[in-house]
Amino acid sequence: MNYEQAMEYIHAVQWAGHKPGLTRTRTLLAALGDPHKQLRFVHVAGTNGKGSTAAMMASCLQAAGYRVGLYTSPFINRFNERIQVNGVQIPDEELVRLVEQVKPAADTMEDVPTEFEIITALGMLYFAQQKCEIVVLEVGLGGTLDSTNVIDAPECAVITALGMDHVKELGPTLGDIAAAKAGIIKEGCPVVSYGGVPEADAVIRRVAAEKHAELTEVDFSRLKYEGGSLDAVEFDFDGLTDVHLPLIGSYQPRNAALAVTALRVMRAHGWNIPESAIRTGLETVSWPGRFELLRHAPAFLLDGSHNAHGMRATVQSLKDRFPGQKFVFLVSIMADKDVDQMLSLLAPLAVRFVTVTAHTPRAMPAEVLAEHIRAYGCRAEAADSIEAGVARAVELGGEGPVCALGTLYFSGDVRKAFAELVKG
Repeated sequence: MNYEQAMEYIHAVQWAGHKPGLTRTRTLLAALGDPHKQLRFVHVAGTNGKGSTAAMMASCLQAAGYRVGLYTSPFINRFNERIQVNGVQIPDEELVRLVEQVKPAADTMEDVPTEFEIITALGMLYFAQQKCEIVVLEVGLGGTLDSTNVIDAPECAVITALGMDHVKELGPTLGDIAAAKAGIIKEGCPVVSYGGVPEADAVIRRVAAEKHAELTEVDFSRLKYEGGSLDAVEFDFDGLTDVHLPLIGSYQPRNAALAVTALRVMRAHGWNIPESAIRTGLETVSWPGRFELLRHAPAFLLDGSHNAHGMRATVQSLKDRFPGQKFVFLVSIMADKDVDQMLSLLAPLAVRFVTVTAHTPRAMPAEVLAEHIRAYGCRAEAADSIEAGVARAVELGGEGPVCALGTLYFSGDVRKAFAELVKG
């Protein structure tokens, strides 16, 4: 088997017709010797900021001298980004070897595992073989029934900012969504929550109390930040002063405050995480595709906000970093998202829009999206391909800023097309 065949196998099994639940993941892991039972975890759930928070915590734990696994989704450029050890993506040949190990076990199962369940098994196997001392594990969707939730009590359960997303799977209210996320809270494990949404906070507090899990909510009154530049955001949080965070979204200091709070809770439970390691980890963290500047002048930004909650944060960041400026937006949005709410947030900052169709069946066709945008009285044109869309957005942008956003699923293609265009 080569890398392409391994990828083909992983992507072959879709969710369609599968009932949500943990049975398939448990069966598959049992056939592989239960590698997850050899590992310790930080489990991260939430609507927005999961990946950034997970990346920050992994970076800080690595700076503290631990061998750290990081499991995230989706990927930006290559699948291998989803499974990392100490900041290094799983090598192609290792991935092939693991698929060759997992496939026979999965093939004998009556109820075939889904793509995400297979990837979770690959990750667990790799982290165990790599003898990771701690794994930062990002939930795929929800919490309770997410295949990452097969783990025993984590060293810390972390719940990031909550908002309305995936309502079809998780339920129509913030309370329902919080209940699904709170499914990662296990008996007696420390829990750190971003908080700030009363309806959701009440659910998380109740579940934590039921599980005898010590709950810490982030004290954002201790967070101070001045804004920042196009290179770093500077902030102080609860005694940690003048941190230069290279993730420049205005919302990132809040994610950092969550990560710092969680790391300090872990320290109180015996993990050796000095303040100096927290600072180093935050100042050296890398997390592509989240309010990332691909070019300073004229500015070309790439952002992964893919729901109304995330879009609100991105729009605030655009106003903070580019005061008074208007943008050419290159957009692709999934058809199952709250498209109109997302567009109503972007419209006041737009000079015009270029729409493209991301390479995923869930993407709204570019022409349909352009029509939606025109309904807001904005100028929009559909491009035939992501390459053509990037070229057109840059042309229309002239000396002004361009921002590509709406889904993480087109980030890799946008980055590649932009690099080719600039080189060309």
